Amino acid sequence: MMEIKEAFETLNAIVDRISDVFVGNEIVVRKTLAAALVNGNVLFEDYPGLGKTLLAKAFGKVLGLKYTRVQFTPDLLPADILGTKVWRQNLGTFELIKGPIFTHVLLADEINRAPPKTQSALLEAMEERQVTIEGETFTLERPFFVIATQNPIEFEGTYPLPEAQLDRFLLRLRVGYPKSLEDEVAILEARLNWGKDDPTVDMKALIDRETFVRMQELVEKGIFISRDLLRYIAELVRNARADERVEAGPSPRGGIALMKVAKANALLEGRDFVLPDDVKAYAVDALAHRIVIKPEYAFEGVSGEEIVREALKKTPVPKGEEK
Repeated sequence: MMEIKEAFETLNAIVDRISDVFVGNEIVVRKTLAAALVNGNVLFEDYPGLGKTLLAKAFGKVLGLKYTRVQFTPDLLPADILGTKVWRQNLGTFELIKGPIFTHVLLADEINRAPPKTQSALLEAMEERQVTIEGETFTLERPFFVIATQNPIEFEGTYPLPEAQLDRFLLRLRVGYPKSLEDEVAILEARLNWGKDDPTVDMKALIDRETFVRMQELVEKGIFISRDLLRYIAELVRNARADERVEAGPSPRGGIALMKVAKANALLEGRDFVLPDDVKAYAVDALAHRIVIKPEYAFEGVSGEEIVREALKKTPVPKGEEK
C-alpha cells in the first residue's frame, strides 16, 4: 500500500498544478480532489463562466484519466450517454457501441437540461459503477466519477434533479465569483500568459490511473476514524434530520458520504486519522443538498445550508477528539 507521506506530497503537487489553471479557488480544487479520492460525484451549482468545465478537464489531464464531456440538452436520449448495440450483418451479431459514460471523468454539463429519463440513465453508473444496455451489464473501469453542472438562476427549459439523483452526488459545491480584486486580476493575467482559451491542452499527467487507484485504496483502508467520530457524524445527521423546518433530511447515505470525504481530507492534510475538523469542513457540502425544506419555510428563504450549520453548532464534538 502507498505510504501516507508519498500520497500527501503527490496530492499537493496535483492541487498546485490544477490551481495553475483554475486560478483563485484552491479550496474548491481540494474538495473536488477529496471527492475523486472516494469515487464521489460532484454537483457544481453556480453561474456560467466560473471555470467549472476548465476544472473538470484539468482533473482528467493531471490525474492521467480519460475525460469525456456531455452537453445535456432536452433531446438527449439515454443511448446517447450509455451507448447501444448495433447489428453487424456481415458478422451476424450485435456489436456494442460504447457511449461517453465509458470513461473515468464524465463532465455532465447543464445536467438539468435533459429530461428525467435521460438523467436516470446516470443513476446506475453513479451509484454502482456499472451500466445496463439492452439487458447486459457492463462494469465501468475504476476510477469513475461524474462532475455535473447546473445553473441555479435559469430554469426555463430545465428539469429539476429528483431527490434520488441529488442523493447520488457526494458533494454539492459552489465556485462563486472571485473573492477579491487581486483574484480577478490574477485570472486575467493567467489568460494572457496561456496565450489560448484552453490551457489544459498543454497539461501533462502527474500520475497515472493505477497510481490514483492506489491512493483511493489508501483512503479506504489506511485512514483511521474513531467510533466517537462516527457517532459525531451520526448525531450531526440526525440533528439536521430532526429540525422542525425539514420535510426530508439526510439519509444514511449522507452520513456515509461525509465519513468517506472526511477520510479523504485527512489524507490531503497528510494524516492517517480523521479529526473533527475534517468532518466540519465538508458537512455543508455533503449534507445540505440532501435536505428538503418544508414549503412554508422554503418560502421564507430557509436553506439546507442553514440547517446544517445550525446542526453543527448544536452537535457536541467528542471529548479527546478536538484539536
